[in-house]
Amino acid sequence: MTASASARQAVIVGIHATEQALSLPHRTAMDLALEAVQGAISDAGLTPADIDGAQADWPGPGGVPGEGSSWARMLGGGRDLRWTSDSMLDNAGSRGLLKAAAAVRAGYADTVVVGGCRLVSRGPDNAPVGAGVPLEFTDVWGSYVVAQFALVAARHMHEYGTTPRQLAEVAATIRNNGTTNPEAMMYGRGPYTADDVLASRLVATPFHLLDCCIVGEGGAALVVTTAERARDLPHPPVAVLGGGMEYHQAAYANPALYREIGQIGRDAAARSFAMAGIGPQDVDVFSLYDPNSFEVIRQLEALGVCAEGEGGPLAASGAIALDGKHPVNPDGGCLSYAWNGTQQMTLKVVEAVRQLRGSAVHQIDGAEIAVVGNAGSGAQHYEMSVLGRAR
Repeated sequence: MTASASARQAVIVGIHATEQALSLPHRTAMDLALEAVQGAISDAGLTPADIDGAQADWPGPGGVPGEGSSWARMLGGGRDLRWTSDSMLDNAGSRGLLKAAAAVRAGYADTVVVGGCRLVSRGPDNAPVGAGVPLEFTDVWGSYVVAQFALVAARHMHEYGTTPRQLAEVAATIRNNGTTNPEAMMYGRGPYTADDVLASRLVATPFHLLDCCIVGEGGAALVVTTAERARDLPHPPVAVLGGGMEYHQAAYANPALYREIGQIGRDAAARSFAMAGIGPQDVDVFSLYDPNSFEVIRQLEALGVCAEGEGGPLAASGAIALDGKHPVNPDGGCLSYAWNGTQQMTLKVVEAVRQLRGSAVHQIDGAEIAVVGNAGSGAQHYEMSVLGRAR
């Protein structure tokens, strides 16, 4: 890497997570989005005038709903933005991070904020309005998101003998991380055992209620800039060492079939690790999408931590616990910390950065490499980033 290329290496210098809750009726979407964006900028030791790129949800008012260029009046110190995005998924998690990093590395922008919020629209009685996810052709058959992932899990169990107890061990492990995390929505609600998970009601075979993630409201954001700019900022920068994306088809448009998407993420992982010059065994902490317990097992296999079919026994062995060989979601993940729409993907980055800064609630000793994984089999796309302490 040349000196000039090294200077433009993309690094994360700011992060922020708002409060996360089942319902935040006292907040507005604009209020949450502003807190997330301004909080990340402040954490970076910057001001809005330093930002020249915005991949952030715009909840309104003004402009087309979701139009990222609306942030130009809030950021940039009176000058135009150089980089923006209007897609919710491009404004979150590894996908948003990688696109912002690419813009910074190429010189399209110097400092980009990524993030936003989720706040359910409510009627006069404060009841949610239009909060569901449309499933197009599958919707007419009574399908829904949990069932899409359940299809994949059920086939894996049939093919490899993965058991409900193995799924339950995953759920209990990650939920208990959230039980002792004061920021988590499920703080103080545990501890949970695998038996507790198996005793909860079935939602979509093989998933019990406690196998499935919580649903709530909240926001998150991060700031990406160059390694050269980061030298003057307060926190140790976290480098974007590698990344990859993989798409099978439109999310939730058609049923998820294991034969088609059971290993989605494998190519993205191979590319990500190759860029970073490491392998899956070099990762100190995993911040993975956990809409349900099985998806963690599937990702361990797709990312190459273990062979296909071995994820259940590996996860149930204690390997994904805080003191295990492959700790997963120390903050409690979507199962216990928060799921807030697309910005739960950004929360995965926030936790990884905290781990690499050494400031996480459940800090993994000596963490130097973190993997962030977003989406998965039911969604039929996958985004991954490899982060490391900048040197």
